Amino acid sequence: MRLNEITDRAGARKAPRRLGRGIGSGRGKTAGRGHNGQKSRTGVALKGFEGGQMPIHRRVPKRGFKNPTRKRLVAVNLERLQQAIDAGKLDPAQAVTEKTLCDAGIVNKVRDGVRLLANGDLKAKLSVEVHGASKAAIAAIEAGGGKITVTAPRKDKTEKSANRGKKGKKGKKAKKAEGAKAGESQVAAGSEGAAGVQDGANKAGPDDA
Repeated sequence: MRLNEITDRAGARKAPRRLGRGIGSGRGKTAGRGHNGQKSRTGVALKGFEGGQMPIHRRVPKRGFKNPTRKRLVAVNLERLQQAIDAGKLDPAQAVTEKTLCDAGIVNKVRDGVRLLANGDLKAKLSVEVHGASKAAIAAIEAGGGKITVTAPRKDKTEKSANRGKKGKKGKKAKKAEGAKAGESQVAAGSEGAAGVQDGANKAGPDDA
């Protein structure tokens, strides 16, 4: 075989449609666009336009959103680990990490981490270190005498909610205290003003009047 003999397979390359090359081609003159109208002109895009009525992409309700900072985790079940151990791809005596899972062909890409799920049975005693795991998967591994380490930082929701409640209560109490102080200062200012007027009247006496 020579380089000049290498060709594509039949049908691998499709020739583009040739327009405006004479009436004998079937696509000449108007090139399949018809005679007049906006669509026969070049540079016109009417995708999504419905003649002035509300288009479908605007009248359909929108729900949800995509979190731009989301974590893309790869799910691995317990039965998949057991199958890899039975096939000799994983050594139960060695620690199972995301790298060993990738090397064994259990996952193609680690992405942002591996999350272990509890589907299936695990008979082997393993030491696993992954980004995340479900409660059932953790319980299953520990019940078999194994050990699991979750590398992702866990957030304490109870502490966070308690702190939120404290902040809200403190804010309300502080506002009440500030309002009470403002009221007291206004009352004190009013009483001082009334006392000053009374003193001025007493000092003036009947002669000034």
